[in-house]
Order: sequence, then structure tokens, then C-alpha cells
Amino acid sequence: MKNFINISKIIRPFNKNLIIEGDKSLSIRWALLASQALGKSQSINLLKSADVIDTLKCLKKLGIKVRLTKKFCEITGNGLNKFKYKKNLVLNAGNSGTLGRLLIGLLIHSNKKIKIIGDKSLSKRDFQRVTKPLSNFGAKFQTNSGKLPVYVNGTNKPKPISFYENKGSAQCKSSIMLAALNTKGITKIKAKKSRNHTELLFKYLNLPIKIYKDKKFDYINIHGGKQIKPINYKIPADISSSAFFIILTALSKNSKINIKNVNINPTRTGILKILKLMGIKIKTNNERTYKGEKIADLYVESTKKLKSINCPVKLNSEAIDEFLLIFLVAAKAKGVSYFKKLSELNQKESPRLLWGSKILEKMGIKNVVSKDSIKIYGNPKLEIKKNIKIKNFLKDHRVFMTSVVAALTFGGNWQIFDKISINTSFPSFLKKIKQLGAQIK
Repeated sequence: MKNFINISKIIRPFNKNLIIEGDKSLSIRWALLASQALGKSQSINLLKSADVIDTLKCLKKLGIKVRLTKKFCEITGNGLNKFKYKKNLVLNAGNSGTLGRLLIGLLIHSNKKIKIIGDKSLSKRDFQRVTKPLSNFGAKFQTNSGKLPVYVNGTNKPKPISFYENKGSAQCKSSIMLAALNTKGITKIKAKKSRNHTELLFKYLNLPIKIYKDKKFDYINIHGGKQIKPINYKIPADISSSAFFIILTALSKNSKINIKNVNINPTRTGILKILKLMGIKIKTNNERTYKGEKIADLYVESTKKLKSINCPVKLNSEAIDEFLLIFLVAAKAKGVSYFKKLSELNQKESPRLLWGSKILEKMGIKNVVSKDSIKIYGNPKLEIKKNIKIKNFLKDHRVFMTSVVAALTFGGNWQIFDKISINTSFPSFLKKIKQLGAQIK
């Protein structure tokens, strides 16, 4: 079976309602916390992507009972620090940095040496950002120059720590929080603003967590050792997956879309704030709160006049997974857009800042990129009529899906490789795009 698609026609006008699968960040966090609960936890709308399936496989290897059906997922936890550690255990995190980094936080009690591995892309990413602070609990780690494979040697007497997280990485923060869960005493975290899904789940579970905030940092104190109750959770739609359809609609002609039950957690809505600054019409309807998370339906219309932007740095962490799409909007905006302090983009599945620049170059959009910034010279009249090939991007799912959106809105003859990459986060992406009328071969 061929591992590429061809797109040679822009998408026709559409007016649709759409339902997106569950949030990946919440799916993985729910599964990991359910493994530490005492009893049966159940989730509805769990994202059945490769990253989440890899999470369930790792939990099974750690002695956790998992039942996955079409309608729900059930995890039977054995309680805090009740994993079963077999000799020569190897856990494969696949492509998931969230799984790899958060799982290590739960393994600091391991009484046997555990090996963590991942795919080619994940093996290029920095794991020292979690192993270094986690070693202060008393666990020992061996890495490949800070990268995978990581060997974990746990401790039976973990000590609470004080940790300063200065990268704005929710994965690093959450890894320490999960380690603190199993550590008696108070662990203190000073963290640069980032996603707060883990904090909200801790609060929902009535775990001993206290949070203080100022403009730049969150101060999190966790009193470890309290048993977790089972977690029944209907997982809302993923805003990062929804973003592809928001941008597709905004850049298409005479189109409208209504996306149901989307997680609009304030730490994830940078994409909405940035797009509104650029002139895109987005409405949030039927807003409500579910177990600490804000949920809403998102209504989007085509936008004829797009504005360039000097993107506020404070919004970076809230939109870190959506910048490739935002760059497409800048490509069609009038004027020069400037995005800075985006070095964290190159810590993702591929060096996304560089790939964003490459895609724009292939489209014929002038841009200037540095280690952590990019200037994009927009062209509102751009219509692509040449052949474009997207290949060798470390199978980064967001590079693939962004390229599909570009092909369907700007024109040209596109050949986009590694379509299986979408299994990482959004297996039904191409199916849903076709439901809107896209012609993909």
C-alpha cells in the first residue's frame, strides 16, 4: 500500500457540523492516573491513536488490567506504586513525548531496572529535562547523551523536591507531579506557564495540591501519598486536532464549520486568540465546565482579509502545537508576520520551526528563520500552480496534516508522504477531510 497521497484540487465550499475524537493530552493523562487509582476507571471518547494505544500497552506490561472496546476503555488500577516490575522490562513509548516523559515520573519506585525506548523521532528528543530533576527524588537514570534509550533504577525511599521548570513544558511539569504523587512529603514546583490538564485532574480527584499564580509562573505544592479514587471521564474533543479544520475553513472560500464539544482549556486556546488577532471569525457557543475543563462548540467562517501579526510571546505556550497552521494563515495575510522565542517548536516530533519554513518556501512564500524566530512575508493573492513534494519530515503527523490543509487551500499539485503518521494523534483525519468534500488520491 502506498504511503503518500496526491492532492491537485482545492476544496469546494462546505457548511458542516463536525465531531472530533478525544483530546490526546487528556487521554494519556487519564490512563496514567487511572493506573494509580484503586479500582476500575472508565473513559468514553478515548482517542484511539498510536500514542494512546502505546500508553495502554505500557500499562499492561506493568501489570495493569486494560479493557478497550468500541464504546469505552476500562482500566483496573492496583493503587499507588503498585506496578509489577518484571526483570528486563522494556517499555516502548513509540512517538509520544507525553507518554515517555510522564511515565518515567511514575517509575521512580521501580525495584528493577527498566528500559524506555521510542521510535526514530522520539529518540532524537531531550529526556534529560525530566531525568535530571527526577534523579533528585533518589531514582537513578542512564541515558544516551540525554536521549533514549533511558534506563530507570528506582528508589524505595523517594524524597520530595523543589523544582524550577523554566521551559514552559507541561510534560516536564507533569512528570514531576506524577513522581510527587507517590512521594511522601511536599514537593514544590515553580513552573513557567503551560498546559494545566494535570493540575485540573489532580483537583478533580481531590488530591492534596495547592496552586498559587502570578503573571509568569505557577507555584504548585503537592502532598504525596494520598490514594486516588477511580476516574470516570468523558474525554472532550482535541483543540489541536480541531485546529486543522478551523484553518481549513478560514482559508477556504465561502465555507462554514461547527465543531462540537471541544476542550477550550485557557492554557490551550492560544490558537483561537492568535487567529482572532489575524482577523479570523471564530465563535464559542454552548460553553460549559466539565471536571475542571472548559468545553464549547466552535463556529468558524471563511475569512477574506487576513491581518499580519507580531505574535505576542505570552501566547506561545498556549499554541505550541498549532504554529505550523498559524504560519499558513500568515502566508495569506497582508504584510509581514513575526513569531519569536519558538525554540520549543524544535523539541517536537521534528524540528517544526525549520519545517514550517520549508513548507512556506516550497509554496513560494518568502520567510526568514533563525533558531527561535521566523518572519513571514504574506501574499494574499497567492495561488500555487507548481508541483510540491513533502517528504523526509521524521513522520511528524502535524507536518503531514498541515501540508494537506495547505494543498486544499492554496492549490498546486502536492505529493505528501508518510500518511500513516496521522495514526499518532488523529487516525480519522483524512476520512473527516474527505467528508467535507476534499479530493484526495
